[in-house]
Amino acid sequence: MNPDLCIALCTVPNETIAGQIADALVSEKLAACVNIIPSIMSVYRWKDVIEHGEELLLLIKTSEAVWPLLETRILELHPYELPEIIAVPIQTGQADYIQWIKNNLIAS
Repeated sequence: MNPDLCIALCTVPNETIAGQIADALVSEKLAACVNIIPSIMSVYRWKDVIEHGEELLLLIKTSEAVWPLLETRILELHPYELPEIIAVPIQTGQADYIQWIKNNLIAS
């Protein structure tokens, strides 16, 4: 069990923003790794209108301990009025990889 580790999910509008956020989070040790998944289609309600938009998805390996800093940093860099920043816990994983995530985050 790894109760502190989580994968944060964040959608972004384009590759430039995806790269900027990913680079910042990893270089500042707010994330051990960020995967950038291209070309997802999002369907959502915004201001009472159903919207359809092509986005990219960031899978951010992080911890609950650094969540407040990660959330603040994404909000600083993200162009959306209300960006998606949510997380799911990492329940288990390959032990060496889990340790690698922990080793590549700022000390909590």
